Amino acid sequence: GGQPPTGYTGPPPSTPPPPGWRPPVHVRTPPPRHLPPQDMAAMDQAEQRAQRVTYGVGAVVGVVLVLLTCLLCSRVLF
Repeated sequence: GGQPPTGYTGPPPSTPPPPGWRPPVHVRTPPPRHLPPQDMAAMDQAEQRAQRVTYGVGAVVGVVLVLLTCLLCSRVLF
């Protein structure tokens, strides 16, 4: 007997799988559905309404914060 090899000798040899080893596939996926058309004018109007609501809420919050700041400053000064 000889000495066993030292160090890494690489992976063990492998045999390739036989041709046609995969099982047959019988499931077919349906084609993708068609999306309904989009009403771009209605989407633009909805976006503008949402933007107006957002700006309105922001304005109300800004006014409330200014009033609270004025109230707190007047309490500190007087």
